[in-house]
Amino acid sequence: MDKLIIGGRAFSSRLFIGTGKFSSNEMMAKAILASDTEMVTVAMKRIDMGNQDDNMLKHIRRDHIQLLPNTSGARNAQEAVFAAQLSREAFETNFVKLEIHPDPKYLLADPIETLKATEELAKLGFVVLPYIQADPVLCKRLEEVGAATVMPLGSPIGTNKGLKTKDLLEIIIEQSTIPVVIDAGIGAPSQAAEAFEMGADAVLINTAIAIADNPEQMATAFKWAAIAGRMAYKAKLGSIKQYAEASSPLTSFLN
Repeated sequence: MDKLIIGGRAFSSRLFIGTGKFSSNEMMAKAILASDTEMVTVAMKRIDMGNQDDNMLKHIRRDHIQLLPNTSGARNAQEAVFAAQLSREAFETNFVKLEIHPDPKYLLADPIETLKATEELAKLGFVVLPYIQADPVLCKRLEEVGAATVMPLGSPIGTNKGLKTKDLLEIIIEQSTIPVVIDAGIGAPSQAAEAFEMGADAVLINTAIAIADNPEQMATAFKWAAIAGRMAYKAKLGSIKQYAEASSPLTSFLN
């Protein structure tokens, strides 16, 4: 598989994993390992940042895994920048998943505050991965101010509805010169494969794995879906036709 480059680091896996909603830290760790992920995001509000032996961190830290602290809970750019600075100090990483969603019902990102925070954090040397709505114009603006990736949603966080924003995602993928990571709403491995077939560079999965009856097995399924979807994209899918077209001559054997 070809490598994904973000913030100067090369990733073999294009499957990112979230850490919420698991029944236990032990189950979370099993799912992470089964997925072969190299990028794991965790909400800073769930970590004791003054304790390097925090129970959750103990189950995440691996030499091959890039920890991606996220600013979930921040209501504006000021709070998000402050949270990111705390995470850099505590976790010794410049990577940050920027989340600013003041509305607790739908958890939709604030585009104005996200753009402001991305610009400021990029100037401070952060590798910024902003979570946003599937807005092609906003994605280009984020790219211009220094985002390392854009992370548009497939559908609202935790809904498992899949790629409801597909038409907009296709525009974002076509226009972007930085990696596009589909974040939120993917509920099945088939939907992850579809995202890759469209040309997405990576996907982030949390709820679909965490709430499965067997999270470890579901993580494995998503791993193979990501590999299959990326391989299909690289192989170039056949064109879609309106009418039937025979794959072999219909009548020549009768002659």
